[in-house]
This record gives sequence, C-alpha cells and structure tokens, in this order.
Amino acid sequence: MKDVTGKVAFITGGASGIGLGMARAFVRAGMRVVIADMSRRNLDQAVSDLSGDRTLVHAISLDVTDRKAMAAAADEAERVFGKVHVLCPNAGLGDIGYLKDTTYDDWDWIMGVTFGGVVNAVTTFLPRMRAHGEAGHIVATSSMGGIAPVNHGGVYCVAKNAVIGMMEALRMELAGSPIGVSVLCPGMTRTNIRATVSLRPEKFRNTGYTYKPRVPPPAAPGTSANPMQVAMDPDEVGEKVLRGIRRNDLYILTHSEFGDIIREHFEEILRAMPPPAVPAAGGAAPQAGRPSMQTPYRTALGSD
Repeated sequence: MKDVTGKVAFITGGASGIGLGMARAFVRAGMRVVIADMSRRNLDQAVSDLSGDRTLVHAISLDVTDRKAMAAAADEAERVFGKVHVLCPNAGLGDIGYLKDTTYDDWDWIMGVTFGGVVNAVTTFLPRMRAHGEAGHIVATSSMGGIAPVNHGGVYCVAKNAVIGMMEALRMELAGSPIGVSVLCPGMTRTNIRATVSLRPEKFRNTGYTYKPRVPPPAAPGTSANPMQVAMDPDEVGEKVLRGIRRNDLYILTHSEFGDIIREHFEEILRAMPPPAVPAAGGAAPQAGRPSMQTPYRTALGSD
C-alpha cells in the first residue's frame, strides 16, 4: 500500500504514546485518522495536538474488550470518513509481574485488552476491508517482549507473543490479496503505558502481582538514570510504522540495539533442532516427496 494519501486509518489506543505517534505520521502523510481510546480527556487533547481539524481526525471513546462497542466504532468511522483502509490494533496494558504470582483476574484483564483487543479489532474490521476490495493494511502492536520475553513480563509477554503469531498467520492467509499485514515490535518508547494499571476494572481487581522495578544503578556522568529519557520518541516509531506499511514489511522492528538479544533467543531454539536425517545407504531421504512448509518469512521485508 504505497499510496496512502486520502486513505482512512483506525487506531486503537490512539490518544497517546505509540498510537498518537502513528496518528501524527498518518496525518502528515495526508491520511484521515480515527483515534479510539478509553480516555475522553486524552482524546480531546490528541485531536487538538494533531491539527484540530475535524475533517482529518475523528475521536471515539472505546473499550477494546467490548465487541458491540467495536462494531459501533467501525460504523461510526465509516459514517464519518468512509471506508477504513489501515487498521492499527495498538491498545495494550502495562501491567507486569511474575507468572507465579498471577491470578485469574490478571490473566483475564491483560489478555482481554492486549490480545483480545487485537482479536476484536481484526474480527470487526477485516470483513469490511475485504468487502470494499481496495488496498489496505493491518499493523498490530506487539513488543520486543513478544519476541524475547523478559523474566518479569508475565502475562504481558504471553499476550504480545500471541499478537505476533496472529499477524504471522494472517499474513499467510492474506497473501495475494490487496491487504498487507505487519506486526510492530517496539523497544522502549516514551509512553504512559504504566498508567494503564489504574484502568483495571473492579471485577479484575484480584491481582497477585507484586513485582517492583529494580532500583537502577547510578547514572554515568552526563547520562540520565531515567530510562524514559533515552527511550524512543513515539513520533519516530510512527514514521517507522508508516514506512513499514508502504513497504509491506511483516516485521516492523524499531530498536536496533535489541539485535543481540534476538539473536541469542533464536540461536537457543536452533541449538535444540535435531540434525538433518541421513538417508539410508542406497535409499531415498526419509523426507523425500514431502512438501516444504510455506511461510511468509522468506520473502518478508524487515525494518531497522
């Protein structure tokens, strides 16, 4: 989808952080954008920050776990701007903790938003995108924690890993169609994702999470001890997403410094692979005639 001018994007979690960074990049590229978020105050501020032009930006209050509300938001987006071409299921939660401490409420709340919100958005919008038949793109937000989980990531990493698997499968299904598919896996970005802890509904209040971030070591001279001060700006992530859409990247990776971690993670998997089978003397290889698995990886472009 190289030409995005005049196209319509729908972004969940679009009123702050990475979602707002995407919205800014899309508006600059000449798109019309619907931002959906739970916070009405953040939505109003985001519309003002983006341009204040209601012909370019439309805001919708939305709980992504509410499937009826998601369908109503899709109806509203089409009523205001017409057909949706770019879908960005981006809403997620920043609750982190150890799996050994996790309660059912932790599972239901975090999976419901961080993975369930992607499921609900795709299940609602994809049939509409296929029906109008025009070029489109779906880019769901995962995380570096979905590729190489961290030991305190708990349900967050599980949910983000599920988002990657879902987008990989969807990419294969939609190959040859006018709809591209990407998964965004950012590293540390300046967002307020940890503030989502306060949004947990009363019915999911039974949490076992006791994790407290470690005290960082003293900062080196001339540097900051606050990791958010060295985190990537959401606007930079948004521009990388726009580029990934135009190139039809499967993976949109924003932070090159995680290369060694990814390499170590997958080398551990490769070390567990059994060696290739050796054909019996004078006989055919055990796998002869077996069709190779078709995956999207061989031809998929990658980002930074």
